[in-house]
Amino acid sequence: MQYDLDISVVIPLLNEEESLPELTQWINRVMDSHGFLYEVILIDDGSTDNSWKLIQELSFQNPNIKGIRFNRNYGKSAALNVGFKKALGRVVITMDADLQDSPDEIPDLYNMIVSDGYDLVSGWKKKRFDPLSKTIPTKLFNAATRKISRIKLHDFNCGLKAYDARVVKSIEVYGEMHRYIPVIAKWNGFSKIGEKVVQHRERKYGTTKFGLERFVYGFLDLMSITFVSRFKKRPMHFFGSLGSISFLIGFLITTWLVGEKVYYSFRNMPSRNVVDQPLFFLALVAVIVGVQLFLAGFLAEMVSLSGKKKNEYLVRDKAGY
Repeated sequence: MQYDLDISVVIPLLNEEESLPELTQWINRVMDSHGFLYEVILIDDGSTDNSWKLIQELSFQNPNIKGIRFNRNYGKSAALNVGFKKALGRVVITMDADLQDSPDEIPDLYNMIVSDGYDLVSGWKKKRFDPLSKTIPTKLFNAATRKISRIKLHDFNCGLKAYDARVVKSIEVYGEMHRYIPVIAKWNGFSKIGEKVVQHRERKYGTTKFGLERFVYGFLDLMSITFVSRFKKRPMHFFGSLGSISFLIGFLITTWLVGEKVYYSFRNMPSRNVVDQPLFFLALVAVIVGVQLFLAGFLAEMVSLSGKKKNEYLVRDKAGY
């Protein structure tokens, strides 16, 4: 497949007006020194400062810089998803706008995709300058993601990554799932995933957008993506299996209780009424839950046939497109 450009650099941002001039100059310097054909896609995720005005000025000065502006804050995953759809490069590089990711890493990342044949290369910030309140939860989540996904990466959440264009055109990212793009890629058939130790720089401008609540959302998204990726094409296998087991357990218990009552009555032996036994009601609940789970699987199977959900992000302005 032919591509218009060598590299697309996709950068989501929120209130980063101070860092944008230095970042774009740095990227331009690296690209020009290596002779790359490139574009820089800046996605303004609802900034309230002068970030968008600055992006317009930068795109006017340099046609390689392009901008997209959301009408409100949708989150990093939404910004990346839109940037992936717009990217024209053979290799797509993602990085943060806060200057903590070094553009000097771009040539090596590009070569790992093009020359070494990786589908995706994730940065690993082996030496970090973050506080313990961020690094410890990050290590826990990385360990949990490694265990569930069986992808041996040290830093799933590193913003500096490189992708073969085929990967970003084949996946959709939403919620807080930008953390788990390697997992999404693997479950979409792109299994050659590599890792590169990259430089982590201290934040020079602004304040971090990090919050502990993101780990809660991230954990829920990990559970969601694990379930969806494994059962999205066969939800009946999951719900139907659980429903059948629950129904069978409830049915067998009910049959046993009724049979026991008949046996004792036939022999004129004292026995409790079936409806006086708590176990009967538990069995009845199991039967009802089993039927509901089976119906849920049937409905999910019907929904899965309705096709992909259309992109609903609202874009207010564009610059450079």
